[in-house]
Amino acid sequence: MATSLSLASRVTCLLTVAVLIAALNACTPRPDGPEPAAEQFFEALATGDTAAAAELSDRPADARAALNEAWSGLQAVRLDAQIVGSKFSEDTGSVTYRYTWHLPKDRTWTYDGQLNMVRDEGRWQVRWTATGLHPRLGEHQTFALRADPPRRASVNERGGTSVLVPGNLYHYALDAKSAGAHLMSTARAVADALRPFDNTMDAQRLAEQASSSAQPLSLITLRQSDHDPVSAAIAARPGVVITPQAAMLPTDESFAPAIIGQVKEAVRDELDGKAGWRVVSVNQNDVDVDVLHEVPGDAAPAVTISLDRAVQNAAQNAVNTTGKKAMIVAIKPSTGEILAVAQNAAADADGPIATTGLYPPGSTFKIVTAGAAIERDMATPNTLLGCPGTIDVGHRTVPNYGGFDLGTVPMSRAFASSCNTTFAELASRMPPRALTQAAAQYGIGLDYQIEGLTTVSGDVPPTVNLAERTEDGFGQGKVLASPFGMALAAATVAAGKTPVPQLIAGRQTVVTGDRTPVTPEVVDSLRPMMRLVVTNGTAEAIASAGDVRGKTGEAEFEGGSHSWFAGYRGDLAFAALIVGGGSSEYAVRMCKTMLDGLPPDYQA
Repeated sequence: MATSLSLASRVTCLLTVAVLIAALNACTPRPDGPEPAAEQFFEALATGDTAAAAELSDRPADARAALNEAWSGLQAVRLDAQIVGSKFSEDTGSVTYRYTWHLPKDRTWTYDGQLNMVRDEGRWQVRWTATGLHPRLGEHQTFALRADPPRRASVNERGGTSVLVPGNLYHYALDAKSAGAHLMSTARAVADALRPFDNTMDAQRLAEQASSSAQPLSLITLRQSDHDPVSAAIAARPGVVITPQAAMLPTDESFAPAIIGQVKEAVRDELDGKAGWRVVSVNQNDVDVDVLHEVPGDAAPAVTISLDRAVQNAAQNAVNTTGKKAMIVAIKPSTGEILAVAQNAAADADGPIATTGLYPPGSTFKIVTAGAAIERDMATPNTLLGCPGTIDVGHRTVPNYGGFDLGTVPMSRAFASSCNTTFAELASRMPPRALTQAAAQYGIGLDYQIEGLTTVSGDVPPTVNLAERTEDGFGQGKVLASPFGMALAAATVAAGKTPVPQLIAGRQTVVTGDRTPVTPEVVDSLRPMMRLVVTNGTAEAIASAGDVRGKTGEAEFEGGSHSWFAGYRGDLAFAALIVGGGSSEYAVRMCKTMLDGLPPDYQA
């Protein structure tokens, strides 16, 4: 009985040892296993020595060709290979690998696969198949690296709708070599199709120029809506070459075209996102078979501009009511966001004059003169001042419009009725730099570097000449302002300080010049004075448009006068100008048309 127990114990011990040996063999490569040969293969492959790696296979020529194609197709920088595990039985086996390919632009691609191994006369070799490169790669297939173009971002107005979106323009060219014997007939068809866009198109000349050109003759670039009918007419003609060109396109070509054009240039480099990429398997004809790995691109975030579609459209409709050069600039006083820059076709002929054109501001400048008088303790809204029909200052006789005479009235009444004589007399008693400094408090004369928008606010030079200073007091003389500058002045009264104008969200505006703020006392005085202009003054035509406050202006020039109105309603400030428009009532009506065109009870 004792002997029997001893034998059982010995058997148990032998079994335990056998299990331990088996476990060790599973964890530690046996010297006669395939791993050492696989390691040599991987070491050669990692250095790009495809010839040495191929010699470790049973089909060196095929392996070398496949490895070279793989490195080339991936444009690989290097390869890291790692043995994950192995197994074998007799003369066949396999090694599980993990490949990490390092590709251009810091891209990496990692995956696991299996390398088949075979032992011939005691020597392990790679049994070459396409799966030695990737488990999903078929025979006579290789890798190709594909880049996906980055998705472009859109540009949105402040309400969230797009004003610029990614799209294509289409470039047309005429290739004489491709046209061959059909060149003349193609040239005739091309000339006929493109003549609506270029009335100089001549078939004979096109054929001659194309024949003498080493490259296809460039013809024209068309937007999508024009391209569609032209393409239908001539795309199939021999020698016609049409090339799509990626571009940012306006969703509405009538929406602030000058501003949108400037914005497009300013944000051009911010709209491209991060490109995506793929590794695909391709057959012998370089046709994609399967996607082996894919990294999607990232679109850049949308760019937002401050233009408000409702305000812009209302302003545009308003300026379009006259055939004379007309423009409106609207600003949100609390933030400085530029809500609208509208010009009609007549104004567009002179460029972006709503933001850069300088004109005498006429009586709208009395906002500045009145503010300067209040700040210098020369008057308050209730101070009685003379408003005679004319006044002589130095060698200058200043008249009221039509020669009206109010006698002695509070400054607020003189302001509401737009007495030139009152404000001329006040300006005559100010020092040479008084109006220059006061204008700067309302944003006029400062330089604004606004991303995506060219602006000039105005120019109010100091003067020791009494007559010039007198004329400056009611916006004549040498005082100049743009509608942009006068919109800033109105916004200053509305907000109590000059807002920093901005157009593209996240872009900082650089302001150069004296930024001494206007005092609360001045603002509190000007606001009811500007309301009186509307309720019982020269801007009564806009009284039905809500709590509007503003100042009219008619600025004379040789042969005519400009029609102005600058004001605000709630958090919407604006300035309107009709060049040579005559009476200020026309600018007032234009602003009323804008306000009436906004959504009910709109507050910016």
